[in-house]
Parts: sequence; structure tokens; C-alpha cells
Amino acid sequence: MRKLVCPLVLAALAVACQKPASTPAPSAAPAASTAKPTPPPAKPIPAVLPDVIADCNGDTIPKAEFEKAVRSVEQRAGGPIPAEKRDEVYRGVLDDLVAYRLLKQEVTQRNLTVSDADVEARISAFKQQMGTEANFKAALQAQQVTEAKLRDDARIDLLVSKLLDQEVNQKVLVKPSDIAAFYEKNPERFQQGETLRASHILVVVPADANAQARAALRARADAALKAAKAGQDFAKLARQYSQDSSAQRGGDLGFFPKGQMVPAFDQAAFALAPGQVSDLVETQFGYHIIKAIEKRPARIVPFVEVAGQIQQFLEQEQRQEKSKALVDQLKAKGKVQIFV
Repeated sequence: MRKLVCPLVLAALAVACQKPASTPAPSAAPAASTAKPTPPPAKPIPAVLPDVIADCNGDTIPKAEFEKAVRSVEQRAGGPIPAEKRDEVYRGVLDDLVAYRLLKQEVTQRNLTVSDADVEARISAFKQQMGTEANFKAALQAQQVTEAKLRDDARIDLLVSKLLDQEVNQKVLVKPSDIAAFYEKNPERFQQGETLRASHILVVVPADANAQARAALRARADAALKAAKAGQDFAKLARQYSQDSSAQRGGDLGFFPKGQMVPAFDQAAFALAPGQVSDLVETQFGYHIIKAIEKRPARIVPFVEVAGQIQQFLEQEQRQEKSKALVDQLKAKGKVQIFV
């Protein structure tokens, strides 16, 4: 069961006012793989959906609500759901809607409460996330949601979070011995190939840039390259010239394994010796100047480097298991009907 975070209306509103993503930059991969076995195929969802998708103790989930939730998922993903993933994603959306219904009902039965101040704090944080009042109003209009409805949803979300905190989060316990045992029993998860720590300067070249604009950007990249080759402080040059999010870190990308970056970048980076600066490397993002900092040979990642990751992974596993157990209990004591 996925983590239940907030009502889908809140998620959809967040998507409605998101800015376009910045140019992607290479980033370090996690040292420990925590992949699980592939689950069995999801039960097929019919092409034509019924007017009512499910019933949770008399509280129905109508087709319109389900379709809105699916659209929210597509917005967050940045595109339509692939045909081969339709059943899996639709089942996941339905599972979340059913679980949220049951948790809301349980909140009512337990007479849980949250303060008006907490609700207003949630709304204020959401408005801050939107950036401006105009963006906030536009998001409400785009999703056809009133501010009063948003406030009601925020209260319910806080109540469900309070329930999950009581029944799930406060019962999660991972001992140091659990972390050590996981590391010892899963050595294959901590095998790491050769890695490189590097910094880069990126001069972004938009795909639709004309010849004059490209020439100006190439001149900018050449100026940065000349300064870097002359031995000027690479971190300062990255802050001055780079248009990548890593610029604020002096261009530092951290450690990354072979094959993670786009091919041209990857090939140029791993050909460098520590301390060496590349010539201009052109990728679909623009012009890169790469400086190798440190190389690590293939290795078993030391326990001290991954202990924190393992703890987070085991805690998340427990949260998922306890959340599923809670929802299963609510299903068992009630009546849930699925019509697809």
C-alpha cells in the first residue's frame, strides 16, 4: 500500500500551479538498491467504467471522482498513463481511494479532532507553495474547488494523518541490530561499480535556439572553458557561468556510477583523471565543462555509508505493512464492494 499523503484535490491543485521543471542534471545514485520482486499483474480494469466504482460501508466512489483521481496522477507524471500500465495504475488509484474512505470513517468513529489553527496553518503553507494569491485562485478555479472545500479537505487530511500517526508512525521501531542484520544478509544490494565524483559547468542551449543565440551561448561556454583550463577556481566559475541547479554547490554532482549520465557526458567524465578538466562536451542539455574530483573503484559500500539509508528503508517497510494492516482491519469490520 502506498503512503497516503493528502486528498487528491490538494495534489491536483499543487500540480496546477507547478512551474516547468528545470533542466535535468546528472545526480548521484543511491548506494543501496532496495528493489522488491515484481508484483503479479493487476486485475484488468474494463474499458467502460460503471457509474459507481466502489462502495465503502455505503459511501460510494463515483466514476467522476475516480477519473479525476486518475487525471491527477497523469498530471503529476507529466503525461498519459501507458496502456501497459493502465490496470496497475488504476488499481492503485482505486486502492488509495478506498483506503482513504475507510480512514475517514474511522476518524469519525473515534471522534478525533484537530484545531482550526492547524487547518489554517495547512492552508497558509499551501498558499505559500503556490507563490502568489493569484496562482492560488487560479489553481482553485482550474480544479473547480472552492476555498471552503479546500479547507474541509485539509481538515480531513490532518485527521487522517493524526490517525496514521497514532496507529502506524508511533509503532514503527527499527533497532540498530535490524539495520546490521539487513546489511549482512543482503551483500548483493551494496555492490557498487566504479564511481566518479565530478563537478560541471552547464551552459544551457534551448532546442529552439537560432544560430545567433547558439553562437552567443557557445562564446559563453568557451569563456568558462578558457578560465577553467587556466586553473581558475572551478567552483567560482560554476557559480558564475553554470545554468544548472548544481551551480550553487560549485557545480558539484557528488559520486555517480558509470552509465548513469547521458552517454556523451558519461564517456567524457570517466575518461578524465582526478583534477583534470574536459574540453566542451555537448549534450541535449547544452555545453558542459567537467572536472573530475575523485574516482572510486568497484567496491562493497561500507556499512557506515548506508546505515542511514537502510534505516529509512526498513522504517518505510514497516509503515507500509502497518498501514496495510490497519486498512485490512477496517475492510474486515465493514463492507467494501468493488465493481470493476
